[in-house]
Amino acid sequence: MKQVTLQYNLPVNVLREGKKFVAFSPVLDLSTSGDNFEEVNKRFVEIAEIFFEEIISKGTIDEVLSDLGWKKTTKQWQPPVLISQQSESIRVSQICPA
Repeated sequence: MKQVTLQYNLPVNVLREGKKFVAFSPVLDLSTSGDNFEEVNKRFVEIAEIFFEEIISKGTIDEVLSDLGWKKTTKQWQPPVLISQQSESIRVSQICPA
């Protein structure tokens, strides 16, 4: 058996939706929720660890990370680089059928 160790600093967005907090990482397309900021952070770390454990154990790490836009340099995978996070004002006007 081959030991695989991965360590990454991943961008994680935390949003508040009503009384819940949602953590989302665009580089993994992975999210979770919690009742407070600390809980959602803890849950995100847990699901990210499970995510990586699963793709390693199933032997699909190359396929999955490549599909998520990661690039392999020599023997290490690099996540996509988050360039910007901003708010955009979007306005849509449409006539709806009665």
